[in-house]
Amino acid sequence: MKHLRMNELSKEDKPYEKCQLLGAQALTDAELLAVILRCGSQGCSSLELSSEILKMSKAEDGLLGIYHLSLSELKRIKGIGTVKAVQIKCIGELSARISRLSARQKLLFDKPESIASYYMESLRHEEQEHMICLMLDTKNRMIGDAEISVGTVNSSLVSPREVFLTAMQFHAVHIILVHNHPSGDATPSREDLLVTSRIFHAGALLGIELLDHIVIGDRCYRSLFRDGRPMES
Repeated sequence: MKHLRMNELSKEDKPYEKCQLLGAQALTDAELLAVILRCGSQGCSSLELSSEILKMSKAEDGLLGIYHLSLSELKRIKGIGTVKAVQIKCIGELSARISRLSARQKLLFDKPESIASYYMESLRHEEQEHMICLMLDTKNRMIGDAEISVGTVNSSLVSPREVFLTAMQFHAVHIILVHNHPSGDATPSREDLLVTSRIFHAGALLGIELLDHIVIGDRCYRSLFRDGRPMES
């Protein structure tokens, strides 16, 4: 199929017609992307172009791999200009948002694996540490989340003041912290333990309880509270 032009494909193999006949779920990742791109470039069909884009993304991630491709990386593909690169980035962001909204409905705040799964895809490829604060009400329902800080490769550089100013804006009663390790190793650092202890004790004074601090690695995570609450320091 790769070497055939779109007009040389059978009706059943053309993405538009295939979708009409069998439904969108029958389309491959390349076919779905081809439908959205609509047209290819000179000497290259939209289906061939889509295949090249997917090759550049990480194979194991499928369409989600597109989310992590930059505009400049996309424009290195022959036939991809600024307009198509922006289209593709928007497709990736739309997919990620739909995925997050679906996962958010299933979040269980007493299960660290549920929270880690929700933030894994958006954090595991980041090259700096990002600290996110989840805000919960009295019934442990999520009010919202906010990025507290973006740090260097080695630390998130967060202070209790930043955390609780945000928590109070949301009128949160409980909070959960989530941050990533760019190295891919989710093992908590000494700084992670110290920061967690400071925030836990500050929250006790303010009446805003820290329920957990979850460290995201590459397809792995650690819950500081499940693994032993580091509150003695």
